[in-house]
Amino acid sequence: MVAVPLVVAEPVRVTSDSMAPTLHEGDHVLVDKVSGPAHDPGRRDVIAFNIPGVSGLVIKRVVGVAGDTVGLDNGQLVVNGHRVREPFVDLPHLVGTYYGPVHVPKGTVFTMGDNRGNSIDSRRFGPVPLGHVLGRVLCVIWPA
Repeated sequence: MVAVPLVVAEPVRVTSDSMAPTLHEGDHVLVDKVSGPAHDPGRRDVIAFNIPGVSGLVIKRVVGVAGDTVGLDNGQLVVNGHRVREPFVDLPHLVGTYYGPVHVPKGTVFTMGDNRGNSIDSRRFGPVPLGHVLGRVLCVIWPA
């Protein structure tokens, strides 16, 4: 019998600044594949996933899980009717930004980039099916 190596983590290069200031284009991050589709990502987790029609992995922050109602009110994230404090988001540059609210269906998560003004995320491509999630970003292993 041939042993098949089990890959539990994978290095991934960040290809945009949509997660700035948390992650920057050119950073290399370590993705924990054990917490992928088999384990539901939680709110605030940064995950790597595939989206049909988009080349390469997408890295975004989970802002809503199944059953949540998510929106932006004057740039501020609102989940289930409550404003969410996000110190990693530059709110002054988002004044006048509105979205939703939308419901997050079962078996999916809703993602946004930390750089909300320059991020293609679930606001554009919709909720991410858990089966498309590669895993959770653990840390930066090589900064840009």
